[in-house]
Parts: sequence; structure tokens; C-alpha cells
Amino acid sequence: MAIGTPVKTSAPHHNRKGPGGQHPRRRARGSRLWVKIVVGLLLVVEIYPLIWMFLTSLKSNSDYLNNSTWSLPSHWEWGNYADAWTTGNIGLYVRNSLLAVLPSLALILLLGTAAGFALQIMVWKGRSLTLLVFLAGIMVPSQMILLPLFTVYFQTGLSGTLWPLILTYTGTGLPLTVFMMATYYKSLPRELFEAATIDGAGILRAFWTISLPMVRNAILTVGLVQFFFIWNDLLIALTFTNSQDLRTVQVGLLNFTGDFGATQYGPLFAAICINVFGTLVIYLFLNQKVMKGLTSGAVKG
Repeated sequence: MAIGTPVKTSAPHHNRKGPGGQHPRRRARGSRLWVKIVVGLLLVVEIYPLIWMFLTSLKSNSDYLNNSTWSLPSHWEWGNYADAWTTGNIGLYVRNSLLAVLPSLALILLLGTAAGFALQIMVWKGRSLTLLVFLAGIMVPSQMILLPLFTVYFQTGLSGTLWPLILTYTGTGLPLTVFMMATYYKSLPRELFEAATIDGAGILRAFWTISLPMVRNAILTVGLVQFFFIWNDLLIALTFTNSQDLRTVQVGLLNFTGDFGATQYGPLFAAICINVFGTLVIYLFLNQKVMKGLTSGAVKG
């Protein structure tokens, strides 16, 4: 008796439809389309001002005043960048900004990282109160301390140098840095430091060889945030720089406004492009490490 091969019957195919009678794949494609549209609009909002600023930097003064703001340059004035760098002294102002920002940033990161380590890893009486004192420093507006600091710097003979900027930037940047570094250190496993202590490692060795490599992305993130805060500062730099040779980039941009309100728009926008695109390149180069630093304090372990 032969056994016949069973005939396979296929079940009827039913179209699975979600709420509203739409197929899930169609809904997914529709949602992705809206996401692409929103991202495209955000890119236009972010990129178009940069393109417009660059094109404006290549216009002559008459071209900027007589033609439409949105028109292309009649003549591409590449010499505006040379005028901004030499006649506008942007090279000098960039140097002053670097001389003020880099030492301030080094002090902020060193002191802030050490304070965060001491407040979260080390165990000592009063550390919670000390952290609250640092947090209180975030609530103090910088405008309130300018006049007392100006008096102190003048009486101590620091006026006429870049030291008022370095000290003020360090003092105003420490509270936020200490708070952020303490948050990152809180996410580190304490067992590592306990094991290091059992093996005979002291506080300094635990700080330099164990903790710093684990929070290097966080240090980079905090450093980049503080760099942008300090680099883009205008109020403090305008208050404590009493000569043209000490002006930073943001204060130096005011030099492009001449007598009777006359403004050299081409060199002015060229100087702004040098400032903006320089910092933008730094951020794009360090973008991935910044993202890692922002998320490293969110997950413990």
C-alpha cells in the first residue's frame, strides 16, 4: 500500500493592518519620511546662516549696503579676510584669546577634576556641604562680581595684563565643572578604588592612574563646554581689558565699527567667519568623544 505525498495547503494570506487600516510597513515608511523632513528643516536652519555669513564676508561695503541682503556678491572680495587678519588685528585678538583661554581651561579641568574626585571617591566629613557650596557658586550671576573684582585687580596691580581674565574665568568655571565631574565620578564602581587601596595605592596614584583614564571622555566633554563658554565671553573680557593689545576675539570684533557708526561689513563678517568656523572645526573633530562623555555619566559601571 503506497503512501501518497500529502498535499500542502497554504492558508489564506491575510493583510495585517494596524489602527486606521494602514499596513505597519507603510506606517513605518511614513514616520521615517516625517523624520527626514524634520531633520532636513533643522539642517537648513543650521547651515543656511553659515552659508549666508560666508557669502556676506565676500561682499564689498557698497555691495552690502546697495544690493539685497540675500543677493550673491557682485565681486568676490577675498581680500576681506586679509583685511580682517591684518588691519582688523584678528590675529592679535586670536592670540590673546588663546593666552587667556588655555591657562584658564587647564586650571578649571585640573582643579575641577581633583575636586570631583575628592567629593565622590574620598570619604571625609563635610563633603556633602562642600558640594553644596560649589553648587551655590553656579547661582551667582557673573555681573554681580565684576565691580568687586575690578577693584581688587586694580589695587593688586594686575590690571593691564591677562591675569584678570585667567583668574575670573577659572573662578566662574569651577562650580559647574566640579558638579559635572562629581556626577561622572559617582558613576564609577567604588570596588576599583577599594581594590587599589588594598594593593597599596595611595590617593595620588588612584587619582592619576586609575580615575583619570576612566573619565577622560568626561574631561574632554567638560573641557569643550567650558572652552566655548570662555571663548565666546564678551562681558568679562570687555570689563578687564583696558587696552587694544589685550583685547580678545569677541571684544576685537567691536573694532570694525568706526567713527559715526560706519561699519566695514565685509571684513567684519570675515572676522566672524574666522571665529565661528574655527570653533566649529574643533567641535566636529571632537564630536564623537563628546557624545561618549555625555553618556558615560548616565550608566553606572
